[in-house]
This record gives sequence, C-alpha cells and structure tokens, in this order.
Amino acid sequence: KQWYQRRVAITAGDFNKVLSGVSPAQLGSYAISSALDKAAVKPEEVALCIMGQVLYAGEGSCPARQAAMKSGIPAEVPSYNVNMVCGSGMMAIINAYNHISLNPRDIVVAGGQESMSRAPHLLHMRNGKTMGNTECKDSMINDALTCPFNNYHMGITAENVAEKYGVTRQDQDAFAVYSQSRARSAMKSGVFSDEIVPIKITNRKVTTTIDTDEHPRDTTLEALSKLRTCFKTDGTVTPGNCSSINDGGAACVLMTQEMATERGGAEPLGFIVAAAQVGCDPALMGMGPVPAVQAALKKAGWSIDDVDLFEINEAFAAQSVAVINELCIPIEKVNVNGGAIALGHPVGVSGARIVITLLYQLARSGKKRGVASLCVGGGMGVALCVQRN
Repeated sequence: KQWYQRRVAITAGDFNKVLSGVSPAQLGSYAISSALDKAAVKPEEVALCIMGQVLYAGEGSCPARQAAMKSGIPAEVPSYNVNMVCGSGMMAIINAYNHISLNPRDIVVAGGQESMSRAPHLLHMRNGKTMGNTECKDSMINDALTCPFNNYHMGITAENVAEKYGVTRQDQDAFAVYSQSRARSAMKSGVFSDEIVPIKITNRKVTTTIDTDEHPRDTTLEALSKLRTCFKTDGTVTPGNCSSINDGGAACVLMTQEMATERGGAEPLGFIVAAAQVGCDPALMGMGPVPAVQAALKKAGWSIDDVDLFEINEAFAAQSVAVINELCIPIEKVNVNGGAIALGHPVGVSGARIVITLLYQLARSGKKRGVASLCVGGGMGVALCVQRN
C-alpha cells in the first residue's frame, strides 16, 4: 500500500491576475516545501520529485527540478516533469506510486505546477523569414487547449458532448451554479484552510498575502443564462459554464504504509487502491472519465455504490453532467466543495489538487472511499481510487 502523507496547494490565481508574475517552478516550490513540512519529512529524505506541468515554453529546462531545488531538495535528488495535459498532476502521483512499488524505502514528492498566465506567444524564426507575415502562436491555446487531431478548441469537444448526450444549456448553467455555490460555501466555512499555503506577493513595494482561491464568485442561473456562447454561435458552452484559466501549484508526499508506521509523526491521509488510464474519441475527450472510472473501479473491486465521494474535474459543465449521468453517480457525492468551474483549472495542477482535496474531504466527513478522475485533451481519461482506514 502506497500511502499519502500531507498535501497542500497554492491558491488558484485567475488568469493574468494575482499570481501571474510567479513562475511555475516557484509555485511548485511553495507547495513542495509546505507538503514536506506537514509530512514531517526533511528535504534530504526525498528520493524523487515528480511534477505535472503542461506549458513549458520559456520556463527553462526541467521546471520540476527547479521547483525541487528551490524547496531545498538536494541536487543529488532527481526530478522530472509529466505532461498528460489535464491529467498531468494525477499521473505524477501514479508515477510516484509505481516508483515506490519498485523502491519501497523511497519517499517521493508528487504534484503539479502551472502558470497559464506566463505561457508565451511563439514565433518560429529558425529558418529565417525574408518576406511576408509570420504566425504568432499562443502557446497556451496551442499546447493545452487545442485538440491536435481535429485542430479545434477543447470547447468544441464540449459542444460535441452536449449534442451527443443531450446536455442542454440550462443543464450546464445549473451545474455551474451548483459548483460556484458549493465552492463559496466551502470557502466561507474555511474548508480549504488546511490545504492552501498562504504566500506573499510583492508588487511595487506593496506586499499582499494570498490565502484564498481567486476565481469563485457569486452567480445565479439568470445571470449565466445571459452570457453568450464562446465556441459556436448556436452552441451551449459559455465562459460561465466551463472551467477558468488559472495559475497554481499542488504537492503531496508519498511513502509505503510500513515507512509511514516506522516514521510516526504526521498521520497519513489515505492510500492508493487502484488507478487507470484509458483512451477515447478525441472529439469527445470530455467523456474520458467514464471508461477510466469504470476501469479503476474494476481493479479496486468496487462498485459505484461502494464509493463515498467523487472528485470529477469540471473542464466543462457539459462533460461533467454527461459523465455523472453515464456513470449514474448521485450528484450529492460529486465535488461537494465545488470544482474547476469555480475553483479554477491550472492544467498541470488539477489532477493533484482533486486527488488530495478528495482525501481531505473524506477525513473531514468521516468517510472511507473516494474516486478522482479527469478528462484529458486528445481523448483520454485517468482515474484514481483512494481509501482511508
């Protein structure tokens, strides 16, 4: 059994706002340092650091290693990045699990880091340009938010899902209100206080402490119904019923049950039972969690009814509603403190964030079994089953 220890996340900052001047490596280092502190693990005790990240351009080589060394992990300890688009943070955790399976005395840090705000625009000038215009590509849109097989925005895949699975505009807006209201309620009651690392940002000699997620907002079904669609003129997906563009970081510490018992100290949050990764039609990439969850549950020997809580990443309300309906999950078990529509979706981070947000909520509510899952750009899904004693 590969145990989790403690996890922390940097508050998710809105696009081009409070965290936009902070590098992804720095965001990752804040999360790593705090996770090590909460787990009572010294940096020199870490054997490996794995961080999900999707947008690398201009950030220097191996940002995971940058984050590790910024957090005090010695130069002798290796690090690497994982890029599975939206599933990157979760795959970092799964890779950590696999590493520990082969190296049971190792302690591994895993998580994700991302600054979507800092993703640059790109010009290919390697061969020179003697005449005419040159295309300037937005690396964020190109490398994180565009289907490489159909050459259209991921929002079109959400429109495809809505059309195929009969998810109406009202269904999507109602789900978005559900996510926002739950997130606001959780924030007001301090639910996320154990997970978020307060950080200080200095801008023009003014220092501000950031300790809450920036994106959640009060909204209503009436307000959302007035928004224009953003991917198809006759579509149903709007800025209000899809996830936001964000910056952030998350990290956790993993070790075997035997190591956790031997060390004592911080109480483990839970352990990994099973994991699965699947492929699906890229045009319907939002449905990836359906076969991924089914595969993970089969490996765990669980049914849907055996699971107490689910964290399903809310890339779009259209695919969230369709996934929940296809899996026949009771809505009261899903994203009980809101999801990415409200809390944000820094693409390399979300997989790690939802896994351990799930573990914290299981602990908080006295429940035992949980499943986290994400759809993945290009047509994939990834899921993880976790359990507390």
